[in-house]
Amino acid sequence: MLDLTGKNALVTGIANNRSIAWGIAQQLHSAGANLGITYLPDEKGRHESKVQKLVEPLAPSLFLPCNVQDQAQVDATFDTIQQQWGRLDILIHCLAFANKEDLGGDFSAVKQDNFNLALDVSAYSLVQMSAAAKPLMTEGGSIVTLTYLGGARVVPNYNVMGIAKAALEMNVRYLAAEMGSQNIRVNGISAGPIRTLASSAVGGILDMIHHVEEIAPLKRTVTQTEVGNTAAFLCSDLSTGITGQILYVDSGYSIMGM
Repeated sequence: MLDLTGKNALVTGIANNRSIAWGIAQQLHSAGANLGITYLPDEKGRHESKVQKLVEPLAPSLFLPCNVQDQAQVDATFDTIQQQWGRLDILIHCLAFANKEDLGGDFSAVKQDNFNLALDVSAYSLVQMSAAAKPLMTEGGSIVTLTYLGGARVVPNYNVMGIAKAALEMNVRYLAAEMGSQNIRVNGISAGPIRTLASSAVGGILDMIHHVEEIAPLKRTVTQTEVGNTAAFLCSDLSTGITGQILYVDSGYSIMGM
């Protein structure tokens, strides 16, 4: 039985009720995990209030601002976890960003600053947060991130985000190799296209979804709940022999050649 009772789980990247991170948080809560939620702070506090209202039914014991481009906020997040929880068992990394102008057109036109921004937020942040989580995972732990097929194959309009996801997937492998001796497992979920706030920036996202519905063996795309179930599995004792892996939750689309 999948049971996360007594586990402390930090979930990042919830923007609204379409976020994959929201689906993951719901499934972790259903399995009994004690949740901490981070949000991206803004000057007017609108994002904070929006996310706080959304996650209220999950009764998170921590609700913290965390912009990964501000190391002080990252440090403060994990300091609070140490002070209030004492240990961390689960880290869910659902963070990615690229300027919309870089999700289309010629890939070679991407500017260096924009390239660095995409890699920083979408890939380095996993290293950054894992380093902070490592000393708190005193009883072992599970780190799960989200990736996409565009990190392994060329997908129209994905461009620089594909490079970021490729880096993210190698981060998973190197972190798994480093942390395995401490019984910390690191895995990624490569989800099929889901209409979220982030994916809406990718040109032709609806066409991508319809294409998956036509080609994938299951003849449909996937849901937040299905991705959330896989994340909960990777965070549970049912998956203790799995680390350094990218699990495809995409209705089988990735196996198809034509």
